[in-house]
Amino acid sequence: MDQSLQAARTGFSGTGVSVDQRNRVLRNTYWLLALSMVPTVLGAWLGVSTGITRSMGVGMSAIVFLAGAFGFIYAIEKLKNSAAGVPVLLAFTFFMGLMLSRLIGSVLGLNNGAGLIMTAFTGTGLIFLGMASLSSVIKRDLSAMGKWLFIGAIMLLVAGLANIFLQSSALMITIAVLAIGIFSAFILYDLKRVQDGEETNYITATLGVYLSLYNVFQSLLAILGFAGSNDD
Repeated sequence: MDQSLQAARTGFSGTGVSVDQRNRVLRNTYWLLALSMVPTVLGAWLGVSTGITRSMGVGMSAIVFLAGAFGFIYAIEKLKNSAAGVPVLLAFTFFMGLMLSRLIGSVLGLNNGAGLIMTAFTGTGLIFLGMASLSSVIKRDLSAMGKWLFIGAIMLLVAGLANIFLQSSALMITIAVLAIGIFSAFILYDLKRVQDGEETNYITATLGVYLSLYNVFQSLLAILGFAGSNDD
């Protein structure tokens, strides 16, 4: 009997993960992703209100961001199967919102700054909806994408660190545009892994999609903020 037909009849995918389990992981991922937006917004609001991130230089801000982000990611992966996994993930999203407040604050200082932020938020939402919809209908195996996307993300990180010293607007825009493309593809890749039964931990799945959404939003906001500053 055809394997795909057998999988449909038994309710199991080729990975041995039941359809119900895959749907549960996907549903929990979406719920936790939505919940993670709350501490992100709170962190961003606190950062803008207090100016805590503005007091740090660009170099120090990058060091704090990288140390905090990688530290949290390590902790989340260690605790993903325990009751502490979700609180640590939410603490991470608060930290990420706090670190985003520097960019948000600078954009808010522009004419129509609030409108630019809403445009970036709407654009990020549309990209997410598009990738989520595509992940549910695409049939081909996307496993090979992971290696190339990871390489692309590392190259963006290196270029971003280099631009701290170069301060090139052209490079910044190039990095932002590439980041939107790479991390949009990461959203598709991560959601497809859940739907194919390759990722069965919703905390890990949420972390991956959240990081992609964060980078897409940050990149869109950087582009819009750059364009807005030139219009002033």
